Amino acid sequence: MPPEPAPRHAAIGTPGQPWGPAEIAQWRARQVRRRSYADEVLAPIERLRPRFAVQPYGEVIYGPERYPLLALRSRDWRPGRPGVLVTGGVHGYETSGVHGALRFLDLHAEACAAQVNLLVAPCVSPWAYERIHRWNHDAIDPNRAFREPSPAQESAALMRLVAPLRGQFAAHIDLHETTDTDESEFRPALAARDGKPFEPGSIPDGFYLVDDTENPQPAFQQAIIEAVEPITHIAPADAQGQLIGTPAVARGVVRYPLRALGLCASVTGARYTTTTEVYPDSPRATPAQCNAAQAAAVCAAIGFVLAQG
Repeated sequence: MPPEPAPRHAAIGTPGQPWGPAEIAQWRARQVRRRSYADEVLAPIERLRPRFAVQPYGEVIYGPERYPLLALRSRDWRPGRPGVLVTGGVHGYETSGVHGALRFLDLHAEACAAQVNLLVAPCVSPWAYERIHRWNHDAIDPNRAFREPSPAQESAALMRLVAPLRGQFAAHIDLHETTDTDESEFRPALAARDGKPFEPGSIPDGFYLVDDTENPQPAFQQAIIEAVEPITHIAPADAQGQLIGTPAVARGVVRYPLRALGLCASVTGARYTTTTEVYPDSPRATPAQCNAAQAAAVCAAIGFVLAQG
């Protein structure tokens, strides 16, 4: 077999020193467009246009590259109904977040839209989607940039979309993946960018969720775990009782301080929030299963909200 390609951060900068503009430019020059946002995201959205209201909410602009940002929402948006935000592709390389959101829209959303006000942003980070990367063009992680003022165009645009609707959302489910490249590429790149030593970790084998330390909702998380388990396996805690270096608070659930970390799941202030983490690199999971698991997680979240009355 041919050797694995060198990580796209390798030999950039000086060990122990954070990157400056020259190092970021060097990193950016190594990023290659590997798939099409227009073909794989915008075209499916166009096919959904007869069934949902398509709402432009900005444009990501990097030099000559321009990416329209589109969300889909219930046509019959009614005051008083619980609002549900679904986001995918905050990390562009996390493929099932994008295609799971599109699958939900295609197969399930119309039935749900009769009872909730739906807003779905399937691909928050199109530049990174095309390059199968975690960061945006400026080597910024959009999922650490949901704060004011945001340093990431992608995060700022979603915040502007949501701002007029704050207070109307009962739930927000943010669709993510944890992949083997988190450990082999993206965490080492983060350490190199920030001038810190890389500390190896482990990747959970299966699906898990991230709850909010400041607003824990264990029953909500459990409802999603139960809905997803028939589709893909739930990640067991490691020998230290942890998932991805964080104590597991329940089977397949960890907690992070969402707002303090600038995570997307904090953007609405909703009562019920979660970040899904599918594991697409498992030999026990296919891309179709990963997409189906994401869609099932959204359906379970909406079902839980409706059951609360």
